[in-house]
This record gives sequence, structure tokens and C-alpha cells, in this order.
Amino acid sequence: MAITDWPEAERPREKLLARGPEALSDAELLAIFLRTGRRGLSAVDLARELLKGFGGLRPMLEADRAGFCAEAGLGPAKYALLQAVLEMTRRHLWERLQRGEALGSPADTRRYLTARLRHHHQEVFAALFLDNRHRVIAFEELFRGTIDAASVHPREIVKRALALNAAALIVAHNHPSGVCEPSRADESLTRRLRDALGLVDVRLLDHFVIGDGEAASLAERGLI
Repeated sequence: MAITDWPEAERPREKLLARGPEALSDAELLAIFLRTGRRGLSAVDLARELLKGFGGLRPMLEADRAGFCAEAGLGPAKYALLQAVLEMTRRHLWERLQRGEALGSPADTRRYLTARLRHHHQEVFAALFLDNRHRVIAFEELFRGTIDAASVHPREIVKRALALNAAALIVAHNHPSGVCEPSRADESLTRRLRDALGLVDVRLLDHFVIGDGEAASLAERGLI
């Protein structure tokens, strides 16, 4: 049965408009993105098949071009559309941090850093550079690879903070394993970075460890 033959209250698009996007299942949201199904399958049925094949919504959203386009019902046009949607989401979160005001929402900061870092398949260490009113100056990815005392150089972060005339930093890195629990190496690095920045009167406000949709704050744990 085509979706147009369903009761109006059960059609994904109408359901979203009436009850909001949070009322929809992953398959229903994906069906709106797909717009059409394929022979013998409605858009919702196709969405369910795709979610099963990819192993969930996140693996599908983070699939590379070849893996995404290999699935029946998808292709380069859908891949381009998806990448545009994901990039708009990241830019929307970034603009929420760049309103010319001091950071007012730790939740916005957490969401932005999670959106930027959780999809990487290797560890990436990044920083938000802030002015003396805690307004955002820049976001930069600084190091890649195994994040430990040997690969992250506090002196380089200090140099970049001075170059940007930053008064404070929020740093973050991801754990590709999906587990956001900080390691002892993470705690040691945080202390070294805090102390190095402190020598030039730059404050380290927080260090987030990004996992599978979660982010642990070392400041909230009293480690900064």
C-alpha cells in the first residue's frame, strides 16, 4: 500500500507537521528524507530495510560515499543531499555559539563538539578559542592520531592561543571506541595543558571526551 493511501495521521510528513519530529521513528524520519520507495516497497518500508542493512541510523549517516551509494534505493544524489543536511546541522550549531555573546549554554557547546568530533574514525583533538568575555573566536582541529602526552603538544596549543589572542579555551577529543570515559592519560594531559596555559594567563575551562553520542566533561568531574 502506498503511503498516500495510509490514514493521514499515520503518514510521516503529516505526522511530523502535526506532532513534531520527535514523534517519528527513525524509519519515518528517513522516509521523509528518501521521499519515495522502490517497486514493491513504500518509503517507510525501504527506510526500515536500509536501517537494518546499515545497522542503525548513525552508521548510515556516517557511511562513506561508496558504502552509501551501494545500497539499492540510494545513490550520488541522495548522498549529496545527506551531506548538505549534515553540514547545515553543524553550521547551525556553530552559529548558536557565534552570536557575539558569551557562551551561555554548556549544552550548546557539548552538542556542537559532539557533532564535530564523534564521526571521526581516528582520535582528533580540537579546541574552541574564546576571548575574555568567553565569546567564540575560532574552532580548530589541532592534532590527529592517538591522543596522549606524546602526540598533543601543550606548547603548540599555547602558541595558537596567543596568536588568536584567546583568553580561555575549551578543548575536546573523541574516543572512536564510543566510550566517553576519560582515561588516566586524558586526565594527565588536561593537567599539563591547564598548567601550560596558566603560565600565559589563558584559562582552560573544560576538556570534553566525546563518545558515541555522549560527552564527558572533566570540569564537571573536578579535574580542572
